[in-house]
Amino acid sequence: MNLNAINNVYFIGIGGIGMSALARYFVAKGKDVAGYDKTPSDITEALQELGVEVHYSDSVAEINSAFLDPQHTLVVYTPAVPKDHSELNYFRNNNFEVYKRSQVLGEITKQTTCLAVAGTHGKTTTTSILGHLLNECNAPVTAFLGGISENYNSNLIINGTEVTVVEADEFDRSFLTLSPDLACITSMDADHLDIYGDATELTKTFKAFSECIKPDGKLFVKNGLPLKGITYGVDDDADYSAKNIRISNGSYVFDVQTPNGLYKDFQFNLPGRHNLSNAIIALAMAADYGCPYDQLAKGLASYKGVRRRFTYQIKTDDFVFIDDYAHHPEEINAVHQAVREMYPDRKVLAIFQPHLYSRTRDFVDGFAKSLSKFDEVLLLDIYPARELPIEGVSSEWLLEKIENSNKNLISKSAIVDAIKASNANVVLTIGAGDIGVEVKHIKEAFTVES
Repeated sequence: MNLNAINNVYFIGIGGIGMSALARYFVAKGKDVAGYDKTPSDITEALQELGVEVHYSDSVAEINSAFLDPQHTLVVYTPAVPKDHSELNYFRNNNFEVYKRSQVLGEITKQTTCLAVAGTHGKTTTTSILGHLLNECNAPVTAFLGGISENYNSNLIINGTEVTVVEADEFDRSFLTLSPDLACITSMDADHLDIYGDATELTKTFKAFSECIKPDGKLFVKNGLPLKGITYGVDDDADYSAKNIRISNGSYVFDVQTPNGLYKDFQFNLPGRHNLSNAIIALAMAADYGCPYDQLAKGLASYKGVRRRFTYQIKTDDFVFIDDYAHHPEEINAVHQAVREMYPDRKVLAIFQPHLYSRTRDFVDGFAKSLSKFDEVLLLDIYPARELPIEGVSSEWLLEKIENSNKNLISKSAIVDAIKASNANVVLTIGAGDIGVEVKHIKEAFTVES
């Protein structure tokens, strides 16, 4: 894969969050970029505004002829694309260079100082904090994000090409293509069991990722994980830890204990101990890279978050509406902790869309336990993504297991009326499917009345 010899880059699944970050990168590098996706979205529209040609039917006839030259076109695809995709098979059968997104990312990062963030939860927020900190410290960084940064309104940060920050994605074992200089592992909770089979296999793969680090590199691990490395945590005995934590005007203020001493009075504006943990590891990695703590403190205070990660849509004295991407029981627990810490005396309504039949099946009891903690729960049907239905696995099944009498199954079209019928004054939309599309409808309905 000689990226310098390539003129054109064609993406199959260009609307994916990771794929679109790569597409933006190649546009910035002066390459001609085009691609296919199943449906239009805000992401594909933003790419088209950059001059990227995007079409929405699986048809080789719709591909610009300039991209049909195997000598000068790199084809990038996501594992979510079905094996019978006609465009993908055309490229494979006609001697094009065809690579997964993770392989291309591995090639881009190979000649850089690579900082990689791995873990079943927290990758996107941690990566975006780390990219922002390095950028604020004027490091020559390119950061590929798995979400839209509120600071940059983009999933790509570019301030140079000597340093790369990437999400090391465990799905499909993609992160084993990376060779990072610094890496962290935020969590290793069971997930993607449709890929791994069981939690033991997932743990083995994270260990294999830790062995991908360059010989003189460093591994940072969340305190308590069964891997050796530099530890980090919140209010504990880790090598890097948040200490003296207090809340001031809705923000965390805390000190950072490091192997080199205590640094005082950092401010972080995202709620939730899970986010504070993400901030600590981002600080630790940026400091190890060489950023001074006074600049890191300023950078952290200016960090605004990632879209759909505890994102305030409405925030008034009378009504709060928050949207979050959480799609695993531990992530829902983290959202619950954050909302209770910020709004201890409010009634909280959670509207959850389960993501994948297999994940619902594998963690149904965990989902039921985490959702039962809210004052009121509304469930949408399962978002299937890449899967076919599994017999007996449904939102009705999950609803039965939730130990909360204030619960219902509803359709997306009924969400606004259901919120109006509730007396909750804090509302959460939660899930990784298309529940995000409903956010603007809810916001419009309640901004007028707020």
